[in-house]
Amino acid sequence: MTIKSYPKSELAQLYFPDSDPHVATNHLAQWIKRCPPLVDALAGCYQSKNAKFFSPQAVRHIVEFLGEP
Repeated sequence: MTIKSYPKSELAQLYFPDSDPHVATNHLAQWIKRCPPLVDALAGCYQSKNAKFFSPQAVRHIVEFLGEP
């Protein structure tokens, strides 16, 4: 997987390829919420939960805690 900036829906669809983009984004958000160390890591890289994109640093943390899609 390439670590780069991703729109939230695009990254979510990598994790949930058979889901609608909106549903996939909601599922990924729930996975993130259920992993407090990931929430802390994302806060540390100033990743707003309202942002439309995940920064490369945020993607790196997501893959680190959730595994590759």
